[in-house]
Amino acid sequence: MLVTGVRVRDLRSYATADAALGPGLNVVHGPNGAGKTNLLEAVYFGCTGRSCRTSNERELIRFGADVARVELDVQGDGGTHRLCAALPRAGAKRVAVDGQPVDSLLDVARRPLASVFIPDRLELIKGPPALRRSHVDSLVAALWPARSGARRDYVRVLAQRNALLARVRTAGASTASLGAWDAELAACGVALQAHRAEAIASLAGPFSAHAARLGLRDGAELAYRPRSGAATAAELAAELAARVESDLERGFTGHGPHRDEISLARGGRELRVYGSQGEQRLALLALLLAERELLAERRGSPPLLLLDDVMSELDAERRELLAGELTGRGQAVVTATELAHVPGATGTEATRLAVGDGRVLSGARAA
Repeated sequence: MLVTGVRVRDLRSYATADAALGPGLNVVHGPNGAGKTNLLEAVYFGCTGRSCRTSNERELIRFGADVARVELDVQGDGGTHRLCAALPRAGAKRVAVDGQPVDSLLDVARRPLASVFIPDRLELIKGPPALRRSHVDSLVAALWPARSGARRDYVRVLAQRNALLARVRTAGASTASLGAWDAELAACGVALQAHRAEAIASLAGPFSAHAARLGLRDGAELAYRPRSGAATAAELAAELAARVESDLERGFTGHGPHRDEISLARGGRELRVYGSQGEQRLALLALLLAERELLAERRGSPPLLLLDDVMSELDAERRELLAGELTGRGQAVVTATELAHVPGATGTEATRLAVGDGRVLSGARAA
């Protein structure tokens, strides 16, 4: 699915902006502070109903405005569709598809999947394990939409078990129902582990291949490191039961898939600890490119790739390598201060959007 048009109203630095996107490489260029990242964020917000930069989404609303709004024209699925996400300063966020309100854009089949690189996303490589777990669970949901509820079920049951542990610890509540919660948590946990393992196994080969092509030498590896070695729900329930005393001491569950790790390494050494900033950037790019390849294979079309300021810290050779990965492999939006930083940006197949002072100066969509 392709995003063909973007309309932005009162989001970040944009009072109003209308732009047309091409089916391949789109380069948003302009000086620092011109609004390049804001436009990329607007596209992501229109695809997902979420910000890719902040958890405080009210920050998206332009100063002095009441509502931030993004509309996307999307082509695919046998026709064209319009996605809309509106965020008022007061009240609930509203999202709609073809004029019909929906609970969440993430559950809508008629939307393009979107994968984003922004400098802050390096935390996915060097940050805590929870970020990597969440990322893999999102990939699972994108690959197999029917499995999207597995993580929610696990989180719900984990919260119930933790609440019981806290009541036992602080108020002397009975532990009689703990076994039932162990069994339910184990059933959810084994399913979640299996989904993660399958996703990582499918992704590991493409990740290593893309990393090598981008110049991350000495063998880049992606691996799943589950906290539990249980193969069945009964085995995981037994592990939980064996740790009840320590769980009661701390007041929460210390074992299970919520403690899993996803390892990204080069030459057998964890990039989180031993990788340079440049190596971590290449690993993140390789991960996103591998996910795009896998999603294209499983879902029939590659996700929209949004890359913010990705070229600035790459040398000329790696810029060429990355451009080669982008060319002819789906729709991508790349921001840069100079067109020359993006190989192929001046070619006939690329779409160029110049931005400045909170306006789209060229490449504007016809009203």
